[in-house]
Amino acid sequence: MGLGEGIKMGARSRGVAKWGLVFGIAGVVSAGAVLLAQQSQNPPLPPRPAVVEQPGGDDVVYKVRVDLVLLSVAVTDHGGHYIKDLKPTDFRIYEDGVPQKLALFSEGGGQWQNLLEAGELPAGAQAPTEAAALTAPGAGSSVFILMDTSNFMYKNFALAQDSIADFIRSLDPNDQVAIYGFSRNLMRARTLTHDHLEALSGLRKTVAGDDTALYNSLLLTLQDAQQVSGRKVVVVFSNGPDNGSMVSPETVREMAESAGVPIYMISTADATKDEISATVFRRITDRTGGKSYFARNWRAQSDAFTSIREDLGHLYSLSYYPTANANMGWRRLTVELTGENAKKYRVRTRTGYLPHTTRPAVAGTGGN
Repeated sequence: MGLGEGIKMGARSRGVAKWGLVFGIAGVVSAGAVLLAQQSQNPPLPPRPAVVEQPGGDDVVYKVRVDLVLLSVAVTDHGGHYIKDLKPTDFRIYEDGVPQKLALFSEGGGQWQNLLEAGELPAGAQAPTEAAALTAPGAGSSVFILMDTSNFMYKNFALAQDSIADFIRSLDPNDQVAIYGFSRNLMRARTLTHDHLEALSGLRKTVAGDDTALYNSLLLTLQDAQQVSGRKVVVVFSNGPDNGSMVSPETVREMAESAGVPIYMISTADATKDEISATVFRRITDRTGGKSYFARNWRAQSDAFTSIREDLGHLYSLSYYPTANANMGWRRLTVELTGENAKKYRVRTRTGYLPHTTRPAVAGTGGN
C-alpha cells in the first residue's frame, strides 16, 4: 500500500483522529500511516557503520554513507534585528556535543564558501552531488507554499490568495516555487518552477474544499521537498484546526527536522481561543528553525509574509559532514556563536535529526 493510500483523506478518515487528540496522546493514529511516513524519511545519514552483535556470532553490519548536513541559521540581537556579515569562524556546530568542521558557508542565499581543503572529505562523503547542487551558480531556495483551502477559509479565500501572490512576487528570481492547496486532500496546483508567473497561475487554480487535513498534507509536502537538493523551506497558510489527519504533528515535526526543512506557519485563527493549535504550531516551527504567526486580518497576514521573506533573506546556511557517531537514534544539534557574539546575539535553527541506515546484512554473507 502506498503512502497516499495509507493516509488517504477520504470519508473513512473523518473523525478518525482529531488533531488535538493526536497531539495529546500521540499514539492514537493510524499505525500503518505513521510507519509508512517514518519509512519515507530520508534525512542526513551517519558517518560510520553500526555493528550489532547477533546470536550465533554473526554481526549485522549497517551500511551507511556520509551526507552533507545543512543548517539554516537565523542570528538576531535581543531586539529581533538580524545580524549580518558574520564569518564562518563566528560559528560553532556540535552534533551530540561533538564539534563539527564546517564544510560550506553562505549568508542570505549568497555565494557559497568551500571551507574544506583537498583530502579533508570523510570516507563515503557524497560530495560531488551535494556540494554541486548547493554551490551551482544561481542556485536559490525551493519554496513550498501550502495553502489551506478547507471550509474554514471560505470567507477569506480570495484575500489569502492575494497575500500569497504578493509573497511570490517578492521572492528572489533564483528561487523555485511550488503551490499546493489542501483540505481533505492535497492538491499540487503547481510543482516546483523557476517561473513565478506559472506559480501565480497555479495559485489561482486552488479551489475551496471541506475538511482540514493539515498534517497529512504537510507530511506529503515534506516528502516532495526531500526529493530536492539544496536549501528548501515550507510556508503554511492555514485557518485550522486540523480535523481530518491520520498522522500526528510530532511525526511531521520529526520528519521536517530530519530533512532540514524549516517550516513557517501563518494561522488566521485566534491563538487565545485555540491554545492547543497555537502550541502545536509553535512547537513545529521552533524545532525546525522556522517561525509561527497568528494573523487574523489581511494586513497582519501580509505583514507575516513580509516577515518570512525578510527572514529567508537573512539566513546563514551552514553545512558539515558528520564525524564518527555511533548514535543511531536522535542526534542533537547545537549552533553557537563564538566570542562576544555569544552574549550579544541569539541563534535560531533546527534542534536535531534522525539518521537512517540502509538494509542490514549479516557480515560474511554478501548481503547488500
